[in-house]
Amino acid sequence: MPFRAPITEYRFLLDHVVGFSQVAATDLFSEATPDTVEAILNGAGKLCDEVLAPLQRPSDLQGARLENGIVRTTPGFAEAYGQIAEGGWVALSAGQDHGGMGLPIALTSCVNDMMGAACLGLQLNPLLTQGQIEALEHHASPELQALYLPRLISGEWTGTMNLTEPSAGSDVGALRSKAEPNGDGTYAVSGQKIFISWGDHDFGGNVCHLVLARLPDGAPGTRGISLFLVPKLIPDENGNPGQPNSLRVVSLEHKMGLHGSPTAVMEYDRATGWLVGEPHKGMAAMFTMMNNARLGVGIQGISVAEGAYQHALAYAIDRKQGKPITGTTGAIVDHPDVRRMLAGMKAELFAARAIALANAVAIDMARATGDAEWSARAALLTPITKAYGTDTGIAVAQTGIQVHGGMGFIEETGAAQYLRDVRVTAIYEGTNGIQAADLVGRKMMDGGEAAFRLLQEVQDGAEAARTHLPELAGEVWDAAESLREGTEALVAQDMVDRLAGSVAYLRAFALVLGAHFHLRAAIADAGQGARAALAQVYIRRQLPQYTALLAEMRDGAAALYALSPEDLAA
Repeated sequence: MPFRAPITEYRFLLDHVVGFSQVAATDLFSEATPDTVEAILNGAGKLCDEVLAPLQRPSDLQGARLENGIVRTTPGFAEAYGQIAEGGWVALSAGQDHGGMGLPIALTSCVNDMMGAACLGLQLNPLLTQGQIEALEHHASPELQALYLPRLISGEWTGTMNLTEPSAGSDVGALRSKAEPNGDGTYAVSGQKIFISWGDHDFGGNVCHLVLARLPDGAPGTRGISLFLVPKLIPDENGNPGQPNSLRVVSLEHKMGLHGSPTAVMEYDRATGWLVGEPHKGMAAMFTMMNNARLGVGIQGISVAEGAYQHALAYAIDRKQGKPITGTTGAIVDHPDVRRMLAGMKAELFAARAIALANAVAIDMARATGDAEWSARAALLTPITKAYGTDTGIAVAQTGIQVHGGMGFIEETGAAQYLRDVRVTAIYEGTNGIQAADLVGRKMMDGGEAAFRLLQEVQDGAEAARTHLPELAGEVWDAAESLREGTEALVAQDMVDRLAGSVAYLRAFALVLGAHFHLRAAIADAGQGARAALAQVYIRRQLPQYTALLAEMRDGAAALYALSPEDLAA
């Protein structure tokens, strides 16, 4: 069974679960009519099914390679990227002033989701460009915007982000890259960056790098970092790619997965760059790109979950094994344990996707209305989306291998590729532990107000659902109340105790939100049928984990630090 973009699922979520109608009702996004949404989803789905999905296996088997300083990509990637660019799929949400369509992030998220499910290795390229576009829209000078944004939006040029260095991973403030004024408004940027996704390619055009570096008068730490736009080819007076800049790809990493996406070690040797934003304010500008990317990476996890689920379901329907226990097909899909795995995969996939799209809706509403409460909700949901979306991708891909049995361990089936490809998503754009720390730290600086507002909405929804699904509604209400009490306890903890329980707290929050959206889906389905059955799977089988997770959160750090490094090594 070939891959099929889940267009019906997106429509259901947008129409009945995550409140997209609020977005379409704003003046800013009034062009996001039902007809436009339908056309976008169908057009992107066709591209994914017919062009991108056939590249999934080749991207693993014939990954990117470096030949004589030139990055060669998977055969077919350049042509497929050409269709992505020509169709306008790179930057649906970019501003109209520079050629974008100005559509909601929620709609872009659906397109990114299906593209990642079809071929994650290629989808990562436009995702990075989208982040760079947003950073330039918010922070670059009008001159830089006029030169770069039309070309990035059209897909003629592509973008990257350069943060990590050999001595500066999550501690970005330890970077050693430097930038010196050239006296003509440009800067000489020097240093080495690692883990640079799509640092180069053979698609043509230009590759535009956003690079963090320190000016001579930059203070130590993150407060002294500036952001620079450093193109592979320096634009000439007409804006066309001109002379090569003083930068190069040193090597490509040999990775566990995502072989189709070249991950480069980049070296800058007094390369010409242009300052983006104010001097020493580079982290603020880069965080614009990183927050965009964190939503996008959460969606990448969901994408892989979709691909892995479709792959496993097709195998389970086709594979005949053992005597029928239920049903008459003799296929393993009728075995209770296989049915358990598939139902669990589908239920968690729905929950993670709903959270991500609710996050995107909050971003759109914040932008359209300027309402601080929408901004706070978007900020709160971003680390949850990133961590839970990628954890779900890993879990679903892992279960997909199990559904295949012994054949899941055999590379020819393609089942293992999903797990190898998705594993990095819990690491890059801030590890999931960093997401949890962000949630319990920065996102709780309001004393938990944004969290309490969201939990009140969950409880109000559960109250409204009691008429149709009283038992499930009661379980969701109780879980939200427990999470409310857990949040009150969390904000009273010192930071070490908070951080020790942060991963457990984030997952508990995600489970409650997932149950909330499943309940909404069941009610929209009149409390019966497949949506209600799937909601029962999630609420009865997965939601109860919140009790243990909140207990872990409350336990604090004492027992962890009672074990010394010597104890751990003994």
